[in-house]
Amino acid sequence: MKVYFFSCLTVLITLFGCATVPQEATVISSPDGSIKLSFYLTDAGEPAYFVMDEEQFIIDSSTLGLTLHDAAPLDENFELVAVDIEESDSYWNTVWGESDTIRDNYREMVVHLKQRTDPERQIRVIFRTYDDGIAFKYGIDYPGPKDTVRIVEEESYFSLIGDHYTWWQPADWDIYEHLYSSSPLSQIDATDQRNSPYLAQTYIPNPHAVNTPVTMRTDGGKYLSFHEAALYDYSGMTLVVDQQTLSLKSELVGGPYPWKVERVGAFTTPWRTVLIADRAGDLIESAMILNLNEPSKIEDTEWIHPVKYVGIWWEMHLRTKSWKYEGGEHGATTAHTEELIDFAADNGFDGVLVEGWNTGWERWIGFEDREGVFDFVTPYPDYDLDHLSGYAREKGVRIIGHHETSSAVTTYEQQMDTAFALFRGHGIDAVKTGYVGKIIPRGHYHHGQWMVNHYQRVIEKAAEYGIMIVAHEPIKDTGIRRTWPNFMSREGVRGMEFNAWSNTNPPDHETEVAFTRMLSGPIDFTPGIFDLKFEEYPEMGQVNTTLAKQLALYVILYSPVQMAADLPANYQERPNVFEFIRAIPADWSESRVLDGEPGDHVTIVRRERTGDRWFLGSITDEHPRSFSYSLDFLDDGDIYTVTAYEDSPGAHWDDDPYPVAIRSWEVSRGDSLMLHLAPGGGAAFSFTKK
Repeated sequence: MKVYFFSCLTVLITLFGCATVPQEATVISSPDGSIKLSFYLTDAGEPAYFVMDEEQFIIDSSTLGLTLHDAAPLDENFELVAVDIEESDSYWNTVWGESDTIRDNYREMVVHLKQRTDPERQIRVIFRTYDDGIAFKYGIDYPGPKDTVRIVEEESYFSLIGDHYTWWQPADWDIYEHLYSSSPLSQIDATDQRNSPYLAQTYIPNPHAVNTPVTMRTDGGKYLSFHEAALYDYSGMTLVVDQQTLSLKSELVGGPYPWKVERVGAFTTPWRTVLIADRAGDLIESAMILNLNEPSKIEDTEWIHPVKYVGIWWEMHLRTKSWKYEGGEHGATTAHTEELIDFAADNGFDGVLVEGWNTGWERWIGFEDREGVFDFVTPYPDYDLDHLSGYAREKGVRIIGHHETSSAVTTYEQQMDTAFALFRGHGIDAVKTGYVGKIIPRGHYHHGQWMVNHYQRVIEKAAEYGIMIVAHEPIKDTGIRRTWPNFMSREGVRGMEFNAWSNTNPPDHETEVAFTRMLSGPIDFTPGIFDLKFEEYPEMGQVNTTLAKQLALYVILYSPVQMAADLPANYQERPNVFEFIRAIPADWSESRVLDGEPGDHVTIVRRERTGDRWFLGSITDEHPRSFSYSLDFLDDGDIYTVTAYEDSPGAHWDDDPYPVAIRSWEVSRGDSLMLHLAPGGGAAFSFTKK
């Protein structure tokens, strides 16, 4: 590993005090001056950097570079040509999201480098510092417009200062549906996770590597999150842990070729990002990943809108209905879809998801030959798409389309135009896509460059037809929802369905997801299960939360496309509890994290975008907790009616998860709110201005 340490020098004292700074270092600080990033060249001409926050090292001296196929590496023998430094401070409005307006304030340093050896190739390293983190990327400038660059590996190092406590998931090249683990950095080992029986596809080439985002807490109380931004035409990045030196090194997802990335002409890589926070909640509030992406390429965004929906989905996981038409009780029938449309209309939901409507489900999983299996325009005989799209329109509801590709990607691409045109002609403007199984063409992985480009082709093609996308088995979000705001949400997480048929998600699962997976972007987690024990389905598992926690998840786990996942009958049995799901929006003007600790608990409050209501959610792990929060987020001088949905005394995620206490009273700014969370429990509150 190429990491260099320097003795304490007296240069740049005014910036750093007594810090390990080489004399030739070039420094930029964050706009508030708290974070400082230094760049320099080693004696061997290797690009290197380190990062400090409030006079503490966050990343010690670490080198940068690229290993190429059939060409000398871009990692040493460089000389400095020029350094450009600028500062930017602006605001931009979101199409949808957790906030309506975002500030983008950073300092940027562009380092121009030239190799001293023939043919004197030139590259750039672009650094940015924000008040809550740093980012860098490479610019490869030397190839001509038609010249090909093939990257074998990216040699980006992050040398850490200590054996940080880490919340992590293995570097699986195919899926993000593992449970999160927590351990000191030096103890990361996913060997026993390589053969999960509950995953349709999985490939973990290195058990000592992690997917991003990966979150850490230092002994000094800082919180760090490593990820990437603006992932286009490139492989996803994982991070290899060196357990001896306590460092991370980038490792790109591979494929069938000796190289992992192939680009033609000049290009820049995705951003490599490090969030730095004093509070764990500041990681959730950060907009840095979004800010590192370009503004929207869709000029008219009026057709892009958040959605709350119900659907034909959960009963398939409970195995009371089937996706396939033959040999089971088919779920996607005209009659059943009408029932869901009626339920959605009666309860104020925007859409109805229908899975299993199109032919091909008899051979969609478990078969090696999946090319040409799915037909994305031909319904089963018992599903009348023409009638149902008109019926939904009359009811003020829209059908949400579904395209399960079974990872036969070329089959899907051949039909995309026709499939999107069919949906658009029926007024369907949102589609859930799925990629269960190993990728075809074989040798590719879900998170490699070939699939990254496929997901991008889908989102751009969908935009041509005015269609929003929710992707399952996706590539991770890296903030491109700013540039392509029709990419609404993604799965990419061990979601609710695992509770039905696998070893179930433990009570601390969602408290880990909020500080890890959610840092990349919205989550299609599908909360809202009211039948938590599955008494009627003894072969199933159970949901390891209280009922009140299911409500709180609508505030905690953000998605602009949010499902009420349970069966309508279960909601009809508890109409007073269901009222919270009916009332909560899926679009926000402001979000604040009041408190939280990864794996333990989190409390978030959000203000609706189109009104004055606030909603608060709080969840805990298997331990009961009590909190007191000031209501200083409310508007001064106004009275609010607060309605609380809380764990009743004696509630417990396993022993008795159902009791919910519902009460209302009046509050104003400056009042305090007491919360008492049961083991595995939660609380949900709405605040309505009088």
